[in-house]
Amino acid sequence: MAKTTARNKSNTQNSGVRVSRPTLAKVYGVPKNIKGLLDWAHVQERMTNAKVYWVCTASRDGKPHATPVDGVWLNDKLYFGGDPSTRRNRNLDANPAVSIHLEEGYNVVILEGDALPLEKPAPEFALRLANASNDKYGYGVNPDQYGNKGSYVFSPRVVFAWKQFPQDVTRWEFD
Repeated sequence: MAKTTARNKSNTQNSGVRVSRPTLAKVYGVPKNIKGLLDWAHVQERMTNAKVYWVCTASRDGKPHATPVDGVWLNDKLYFGGDPSTRRNRNLDANPAVSIHLEEGYNVVILEGDALPLEKPAPEFALRLANASNDKYGYGVNPDQYGNKGSYVFSPRVVFAWKQFPQDVTRWEFD
């Protein structure tokens, strides 16, 4: 099936984004045209406002693992962390490939990409992360703790979203 793509019409941090329909079996009735695709602003709003992000990892031997985490969505990336000894973080250290999704099953956002250890950010950005976490959850880590072992930054490669499947099912692919 030929893929119909468009340039993303809303603002993303990555100008190399392609927007299209995902390739699904014909039985699902996904339109072949790009009319009705969701705007990237929908994903940004859902990711910014979400309180819980489900992080799905795999161990070195391929055993899947899913955990809910707090996080902050800034600049089209998800910042999250936890104790380095958690199974999730041990899995990430062995295999950075991850799938992240939100809780709702009818207003869907699914992201695939890599979660890498967060290097010590500039003080201004660490303060921005801490303030965003505090505003969202009522607590946050000390800005100096960002970049310590157990802190990760997730960058999406592919994102899927829909509100009214199959009419608006949309895929974003990042370079």
